[in-house]
Amino acid sequence: MQIRLSWPAGHITATLDETPTSKALTGVLPITSTARTWGEEVYFETPVSPALEAGAQQVVEPGTVAFWTEGDALALPYGPTPISRGDECRLAGPCNVLGRLDGDPRVLATVRSGDPVRVELA
Repeated sequence: MQIRLSWPAGHITATLDETPTSKALTGVLPITSTARTWGEEVYFETPVSPALEAGAQQVVEPGTVAFWTEGDALALPYGPTPISRGDECRLAGPCNVLGRLDGDPRVLATVRSGDPVRVELA
């Protein structure tokens, strides 16, 4: 499954694995939300509220597409967050891993807090 994320300064696609959370998310697309930034992570609320899945992770690779169940939010880390140790991508808590961004995740550095973000099937 591929999704496209777009915001005023850019866009990127992501390839999602088939997981309960990714199926729930793609089932409500397209959506528009408001971006928030936390260190080198972009996150935004979605209308889905999945449960934490087995295999949820808190430390992930840059470019991981993750779902923060505590905030019903898609979390897109591209570098360290305020709670990272060194250069790792440490999310606010364990998150469901949905897939990976296609291309350079650092394009997310152009997202500003408050930007509208649209997510749709690619």
